[in-house]
Amino acid sequence: MIHLFRYCPVCGSERFEINDPKSKHCPDCGFRFYLNAAAACAAFIENERGELLMARRAKNPAKGMLDLIGGFVDPGESIEQAILREIEEETGLALPPSTPLRMLFSLPNTYHYSGLVVHTADAFFHIRISSATPLQPHDDIAECFWVRPEDIRPADIGFDSIRNGLVRFLQQRDA
Repeated sequence: MIHLFRYCPVCGSERFEINDPKSKHCPDCGFRFYLNAAAACAAFIENERGELLMARRAKNPAKGMLDLIGGFVDPGESIEQAILREIEEETGLALPPSTPLRMLFSLPNTYHYSGLVVHTADAFFHIRISSATPLQPHDDIAECFWVRPEDIRPADIGFDSIRNGLVRFLQQRDA
C-alpha cells in the first residue's frame, strides 16, 4: 500500500521515495513516513448464561457476516476508551468508565476497505454484562444477539482476526 503515497505530505515533492517495505523518505525536506498498523479493539461480551454477544455487519467489508462488537481506536483515545465507545455506538449500551474490562490478547489483522488493505493490531477484551440489558443495533451493525459459543460457525465470521480470536478465547475459557 505504501506505493500509493506518491507525494510528500510535508512539502509536496514528487520525489517521495520508498525507503524500505514500510517507509518512504523525501530527499527534498527529509520527512520520513512509516506505514504502521492501526489500533483496533473487539470485545467478547458475555452474559450470565455464558452466551456471547455477536453482531451481524450491516456494511462492507464483510456485510452480512458475524462480528464482535468493536472497531478502530480514535486519535487521543485509549484502547479501553475505544471499546466502551464502540459498544455504545454499535449497541446503544453506555457502560460506565469503571466497567471491568479484561484485556485478553492481541492479534494482527488486515482490513480491506475502499480498495486498500489496512493492517491492524486488534486488542481483544472480555466484558460481562446482563442479558437483560436492552441492546439496539446502530452504526455498521444490522443486528446483535446472544449466542452460545459452541453454536457459532467460524465460517460465518467475516474477519480472520475475529475468527482466530474466537478460537483462542474458547481455548482459554475451556482450559
